[in-house]
Amino acid sequence: MQDEAAQALKAVRLEEGALVLQSTESRPVFDGDKLVDLAPQEPSRSKELIENLMVAANGATARFLEERGLPSLRRVVREPARWARIVAVAAEYGEALPAEPDSRALALFLAKRRKADPLRFPDLSLVIVKLMGAGVYAVERPGEDAPGHFGLAVKDYTHSTAPNRRYPDLLTQRLLKAALAGSPSPYTAAALDDLARHCTEKENDANKVERHLRKSAAALLLSARIGDRFDGVVTGASEKGTWVRIFSPPVEGRVERGQAGLDVGDRVTVTLLSTDVERGFIDFARAR
Repeated sequence: MQDEAAQALKAVRLEEGALVLQSTESRPVFDGDKLVDLAPQEPSRSKELIENLMVAANGATARFLEERGLPSLRRVVREPARWARIVAVAAEYGEALPAEPDSRALALFLAKRRKADPLRFPDLSLVIVKLMGAGVYAVERPGEDAPGHFGLAVKDYTHSTAPNRRYPDLLTQRLLKAALAGSPSPYTAAALDDLARHCTEKENDANKVERHLRKSAAALLLSARIGDRFDGVVTGASEKGTWVRIFSPPVEGRVERGQAGLDVGDRVTVTLLSTDVERGFIDFARAR
């Protein structure tokens, strides 16, 4: 019964233009104490059930607080600043996206690519996620219009379902408690603004630690393959550096030579130059 409800909710979200993306995160595989592989995390119906019910609960929570006249801590993913590059990536697959950000059009493109090439779909998902930009926490006061969540194609969205592990959810639960009791907000508007910035900063810090751990595991796995060539896709390109994710094993590293002209979404072949397990460094050179 829960699965049936979750699938119905999913159908509504897809109709609204919610993006279906596949994670590229991998888990270490050990043989005793030896790291032997990095296995991609496969999607499952049970995770999908939880996700769809969670999204529904978070939307209902945001609307409830607004109806009760209380502020809320919204999870915001704005329209992609690099939409033009997303359009260019779609064009490489023979698809045309509108000039202005359109979640429905992007969702249809992703659905077609998932059906056409499921093996490489996680890599395309990663490119789109990178180009969309990170989410942030922002306060919505009663009567204001929040930017919404572009990836989920919803206007009203907060984090409320995991107060045991995520501080923004705990803040939301306290606001809900006040609403149910008919009490004023336990936080001033200025305090909520400070907390929103703090939660965004701490989430970014936690993500950096997780990325470092994954990179160290990847560097350890590749340490015996210096000089090997790999096919991959560019996942980052800025003044700070150019990054590529190779397909097998599915790990990311920095392009130290031959990176000129590369942009997010480009397919490329690279040669492994070096690894540093402690620092989590994996360095590539673009193969000629």
